[in-house]
Amino acid sequence: MTDQTQNPNLATIVHTSQGSYPVIVGRDVIDELGLELQKTGQQGRAFIVADEVLFSGPIRRAQEALERGGYETHVLALEIGESNKNLATLEIVFSWLADRRAERGDVVVAMGGGVTGDLVGFVAATWLRGVSVVQVPTSLTAMVDSSIGGKTGVNLPQGKNLLGAFHQPKLVLQDVTHLETLPPREMAAGWAEAVKHGLILDENLLETFERLAPQMVALEGDAPVEAIRRSVAIKGDIVSADEFETGDRRILLNYGHTIGHAIEAVSGYGQYLHGEAVAIGMMAAAGIASRLGMIDSELVARQRRVLESYSLPIQAENLDAEAIINATKSDKKSRGGTIRWVLLEGPGQATTRRDVPDDVVLEAVQAVLA
Repeated sequence: MTDQTQNPNLATIVHTSQGSYPVIVGRDVIDELGLELQKTGQQGRAFIVADEVLFSGPIRRAQEALERGGYETHVLALEIGESNKNLATLEIVFSWLADRRAERGDVVVAMGGGVTGDLVGFVAATWLRGVSVVQVPTSLTAMVDSSIGGKTGVNLPQGKNLLGAFHQPKLVLQDVTHLETLPPREMAAGWAEAVKHGLILDENLLETFERLAPQMVALEGDAPVEAIRRSVAIKGDIVSADEFETGDRRILLNYGHTIGHAIEAVSGYGQYLHGEAVAIGMMAAAGIASRLGMIDSELVARQRRVLESYSLPIQAENLDAEAIINATKSDKKSRGGTIRWVLLEGPGQATTRRDVPDDVVLEAVQAVLA
């Protein structure tokens, strides 16, 4: 990989056992896709698999940028969503690659939201026992969270992401202009993951999100780009330190996710977007921490205010507390039935606890159910 450090759009370089890769964040950087891929030393053809919900313009720009970089390019646009993040969709993509005789030296480019990145990443991890992948996330959730760290997967009828692999990308390229066409609700869900980074690891970032909420929501000026870059750098640092989620660092990213995933499951994966469920989950987690005396009520109120300023829900409706608590027990992060709760100790500081009493969890969950 050639020296990237002079690139003003470089957010971070992620270091993993599968190699290091740059994460580029900026406006109109999609036009640099081919040149950035060249810098990684990648050769072969490029196979773009894109979510067809994207307008044809962004997909064409990506294709033209790859061709300017010298890559012969093929495009498959599909309807990709949580409901078809499954084996049937995998088979469509595999057949397409087989028909074009995609080889081990080629590269697969995932272009779309988090589901696209997960599914296409898994295709790349398993096609010919593994080919290179480039992540071009086009939703905010995917930018600040799922496109970095190499987690890939698809769902089975029995549960989400039960089939998957850690398969790190060669390059992650995030064009903030792609966010301008996202529905407001999708954008808000993405801000939940970025605000989470501030809450658990960076009080300065949290303060930026508090102070500049209107600018962030409107994507005005440099502040949103810089905040996304900082959020991305936090995620990249954690992945570099704890690639396979075996230590105590990467699990901090699951703040709000234990209850959030349970809310998604109990409500049938349709009522709440992932980021919305995480926002409610963060309120429940803050409730647990405050009941345990780890944080004061002011930090709980501060978290509530910042989430509300991004139009995020802080309560769930028409759900049963016991059902949510049962769903947390099947969380992938639990070991021997004990949940590792990620809890705040202060603004920008988080830790994990396994000793949270059941009645405290029940109270905190009931408090976020309208």
